Amino acid sequence: MAKGKFALGAIIGAAVGVAAGLLTAPKSGKETRADLKTAASKASTEVGKKAGQAADKAGEIADDTKAKAQETYENVKSEAVDLKDRSQRAVEGAKKGFFSKAKK
Repeated sequence: MAKGKFALGAIIGAAVGVAAGLLTAPKSGKETRADLKTAASKASTEVGKKAGQAADKAGEIADDTKAKAQETYENVKSEAVDLKDRSQRAVEGAKKGFFSKAKK
């Protein structure tokens, strides 16, 4: 997150710097507006690229998290089945032991 905020701040800072430079440059209004339009277009393109990269990264993280959650679910399910089987065997063994002592 910190890198994304830094990148966004850098882009905004660069855009403000370019705009300030253009506004104080000794050019005609028409030239200044054309320069501002070009700078705004470049900034917009850059922001779009960064947003796409952030979306891709978020998708990767979501996929990784989903895979890890599924793996954890399968492990817990397997352990639960194993514990259930061991408990049933223990109960059966206890019943056999109890009934064999009761018959004596």
